[in-house]
Amino acid sequence: MKQQPEQKTNQGNWWIILTVLALAILPLIFVRGEYGGADGEAEEAITEIQPDYQPWFGGVFEPPSGEIESLLFVSQAALGAGVIGYAVGLYKGRSERTKQEEE
Repeated sequence: MKQQPEQKTNQGNWWIILTVLALAILPLIFVRGEYGGADGEAEEAITEIQPDYQPWFGGVFEPPSGEIESLLFVSQAALGAGVIGYAVGLYKGRSERTKQEEE
C-alpha cells in the first residue's frame, strides 16, 4: 500500500484544524443574540404548560457564581475530550503496531 507524502498529510491536518476553528468562531461573530443554556428554556416551557409545577428535587451543588459554574462546565468538557483523545490515540497506536507486525 502506497503512503501519502508527509507534507500532504500535515497540510490536510491544518485544513481540518482551520475548518473546526472557523465553525466555532464564525457563529460567535455573525449570529447576534443571547447564548444561554437549555435549562432556562426548559424551565420556561414547563412553566407555560403547567404553572404550578414543582420539581421533584433540587440541585446537589449550587456554584457561588456564574463564572465558577462556567469553569466547572469547561473543565468537565476538557476532561471528557482528553479521555476521548486518549482512547482514540490508544486504539490508533494499537492498529498501527498490528499493521507493522504483519508486515
